[in-house]
Formats: sequence, C-alpha cells, structure tokens
Amino acid sequence: MELKLNNRRTILVGLAFLSICAFWQMYDNIVPLILTNTFHLNETFSGAIMAADNILALFLLPLFGSFSDRTNTKIGRRMPYILIGTACAVVLTNILPILDNSYAAAPSTGKLIAFVVVLGLLLVSMGTYRSPAVALMPDVTPKPLRSKGNAIINLMGALGGIIYLAIAAVLYPNSKTEGLSHVNYQVLFLSVGLIMAVSVVILFLTIKEPKLIAEQAALEKKHPEWNLAEDDGSGNEALPPAVKRSLTFILLSIALWFVGYNAVTTWWSTYVSVQMGQGIGGASTCLLIATGGAIISYIPIGVIASKVGRKKTIQFGIILLAACFLAGYFLTTKYDHINAIMFITFALVGLAWASINVNSLPMVVEMCKGSDVGRFTGLYYTFSMSAQVVTPILAGWLLRHVGYWTLFPYAAFFVAMSFVTMLFVRHGDSKTSGGKGLEAYEDLDV
Repeated sequence: MELKLNNRRTILVGLAFLSICAFWQMYDNIVPLILTNTFHLNETFSGAIMAADNILALFLLPLFGSFSDRTNTKIGRRMPYILIGTACAVVLTNILPILDNSYAAAPSTGKLIAFVVVLGLLLVSMGTYRSPAVALMPDVTPKPLRSKGNAIINLMGALGGIIYLAIAAVLYPNSKTEGLSHVNYQVLFLSVGLIMAVSVVILFLTIKEPKLIAEQAALEKKHPEWNLAEDDGSGNEALPPAVKRSLTFILLSIALWFVGYNAVTTWWSTYVSVQMGQGIGGASTCLLIATGGAIISYIPIGVIASKVGRKKTIQFGIILLAACFLAGYFLTTKYDHINAIMFITFALVGLAWASINVNSLPMVVEMCKGSDVGRFTGLYYTFSMSAQVVTPILAGWLLRHVGYWTLFPYAAFFVAMSFVTMLFVRHGDSKTSGGKGLEAYEDLDV
C-alpha cells in the first residue's frame, strides 16, 4: 500500500512549532530594544543576555527531549511538556512588559533584577518543550515521509514568524512610536501569548497523541526494515556501529553547515555597512529574500527528497550554499552597492538552506527507534545550537583582527567541509514511491 502524508494532521502538529517561532521572532526583535532603551544596558550585557537562550538550549533541549521519551501519561509523552511549557511561557511572557513599563516609570535596581530573573525563567520554560514539540512530528509520521512532514513543520514555523511581524507592523507603525521616550509593548506581548495559547489548545484538542503513537508503532512493526536499532541483549535497543558512525558524521555535518550559515546571518548587516558602506535596508532585504526563497522551496524540496533521497538533496544544498557564499565574496568586494545579482544569490541561498534544513532532522531521527525520537531531536539541537554559540564569536574575531573580507570565505569553507563529512553518512536516508508532485499530499482525512 502506498504511503501518503496526512497533511491535515501534520499542519495541526505544526501548530506547536508555529507558536514557538512566533515567540522567538518577538523575543529577538523586542527584548534587545527593552534591554537597551528601557534598562540602558550596554551592548556587552545585552548581548550576553541575548546569548543565554542558545547556551541554555545546549543543556535543556537534549535533557527534556530525553525526559519526554521516558514519559508515559494518559495524554501522551510529548503533550505534557508542550502544555505545561507553553502555559508557563505565556504567563512569564506577559510579566516582562509589566516590569518594563514599571521600570520606565520609576527605575530601580530591584526591577531590573526582577526582569532578568523572569527572562531567565521564561527561557527555561521555552527550553523545556521545544524538543518534545519538534519530536511530535516524527512520532506520528512514517519514517519515509518525514522530510515532507518536516517541510510542512518549517512552513508552520515561518507562518508563526510572519503572523507576529504582521501584528507588530499594524500595532506599532513608525508613526505611533517615533519620538516616544518609551514604547509600551504590553499589547504585542498579549497578542503573541494569545497565539501561543490558542495554537497549543487546538493542538491538544485535535491531536490524540497516544492513539496516533499506537498506530505508528503498529505500522513500524509491519516495516521492520525501517528500524536501524538492534536489541543489545538487555532488552534495550542500541545502534549498530555502522549506524552510530553515520549518526556521528551527520551531527558533525549539522554543526559545520550551521557554523557557516549562522556566521553570515549574524554578521551580514554589519558586513554590508563596513565592507560596502550600505545601510540596513538593503541588508534586510537580502535576508528577507533568502527567507522567502526557503519558504517557497520547503514543499518542493520535501517531495524531491522523497524521490531522490535525503542525502543527495542535502549534498545538492551544500554545494549550492557554498557556491552562493563564494559568489557573495566576489559580489561584495567588486560592487559598492547591493544589486539585483545579490538578490538572486540570496534567493538561491534560501533554496540551498531549505534543501539542507528540511532533510537533516529526519535523517537524524531515522536512525533511532520510536521511543528515542526526543533524545535524538535533542542531539540535533545540541550540535546546531553549539555551532550558533561558537560561530558569532569565531567569525567576529576574524572580522576584527583579519578583515571583514573573511566572512564569506569563512562561511563557504565550513559549509564545504560539511559535504566531506556527509560522504561518510550511510544511514538515515529514505525514498518512497509516492504520487507525483503534490499528489503525495492528497490523503487529508486518514
């Protein structure tokens, strides 16, 4: 029987990721403004606070991913973390603007400390349920269809970010905020909290996790060839040495391409200003075009990967991304202004990143048994987050002490190195014989 992705169910599962991405879009946009404009912290302290989420993620994501694997409740193993984590995050999120407004009205050290403490608790709350939320998709999706499923999850995440940006644009246009000594963000925080709460309530009411997990387990029993783990004689399943080797190399690959990609996304605006003398408008447009290119590519890439394989699709993305970064070096050193060729290059960056991003997590979780999906999801985030902690510092040192011209060669080198490590990945691929194009998505009511 031909396997088909259940679109409706995948979209509903993706609501958790939508809520997460809406939150982080707001957090990254608004919290730095509060830290610098209200609390008047310098860039060093603000930067340290803003880096705390990535550092906490190194520990929290694998820890709570593993915890959720071992959890067993009437509502499932992932759902308790999603519900409790979201509830705590919504409450803590809406305390932040209260403290912000209070400090603006009457500054005190106690209010600053309270803000930082609440912010820390909020980051911990978000860290408790990201891995369980992401693990829910592979939990309820047959292994051969997880690239397609991950494409939809990525789209849902992008939609969350877009919804936030639209709300922010409507509630806080320049005409309303220009010239104000303090901006009250309470309504914006309430709006995002409402998005998070509604998304997760709909998820809970429509996705019956224990039932779907049981159905998935029954399907996997009919396809023992999907399971790469072996019984180690103690009642537990362990990865064979060859599979473990593949897992090691794909995790290294993930770290390497994030080192390259995140260096560009972190330093691009500064690079454009120093290297080309251009303002933030053109730099932001390039990143927006890259994001748009990725969004447009998610679904087609998921379908292509199911035909030609995840590994080949990732390798194509790596080659294209490294080539685009090399092109970026020549374009930004030859021209003194952002032009149409750069826009095309960044659109291709989006396509390349989608080719990599849609398929990497499914390859990782493909190598584990169903009861370890949370732990393996945590491993994925450990390596990707580690890269995002290290690369802004490493690339920043090069830019300062060697020259800004090093940004794109640096990024291209690390991305190219990930192609080498991917050559040693022999497991985690999957191809299906689904229908052509979007026919693979036609079965919406299963």
